[in-house]
Amino acid sequence: MELQTQYPLSQEQPRTWWQRNWKWFVPVCCLGAVALVAVFIVLISTFVFGLIKSSGVYKDALAIAQTHPAVVEALGIPIEAGFFVMGNINASGPTGHADLVIPISGPKGKGTIYAKASRHGGEWTFSELFVQIKATNEKIYLVEHREYERMSISFQRRL
Repeated sequence: MELQTQYPLSQEQPRTWWQRNWKWFVPVCCLGAVALVAVFIVLISTFVFGLIKSSGVYKDALAIAQTHPAVVEALGIPIEAGFFVMGNINASGPTGHADLVIPISGPKGKGTIYAKASRHGGEWTFSELFVQIKATNEKIYLVEHREYERMSISFQRRL
C-alpha cells in the first residue's frame, strides 16, 4: 500500500465585511450625505419662506396687487404668488422695516411686486409698492408717494 501525502491547501483568510461590501457602501454613504444636505436646505428654505409669507406686510402687498385694476388687466385673474420670495423683514415689537421682492403670475403673464414698508404702532405703511410686468417692463405703482413728495418739497424750501 502506498501512502500518499496530502499537502494542506493554502488557507485564505476570510474577507472582512468591509472588503466584501466597500464598493456599494461608499457610494451609498456619499449619496446619503448629499441627500441629507439637500433635505436640510429644503427644510430651512421652506421654513424661512413660510415665515415671510405669514407676515402681515407680505399678505398686504399681495392683496393690494391682486386687487389693483391695472395689475389685474396686465396679468389676468387669478394672480398667484411665486414660491421664492426675496428680501427681509426686521420687526421688533410694534416697529420694524420690510423690503420684499415677490414674484407673481397670472394667466396673461408674470410680474414682480417690489415692496418697502415700515411699521409704527403695529401697523405697516408702504413707502414704496409697485408691480413690474415682466413682458413690457412696465411699472404699476400701487401706493401714492405724496408723503415723500411733501417732505422733499418742504426740505427744498428750507434751502
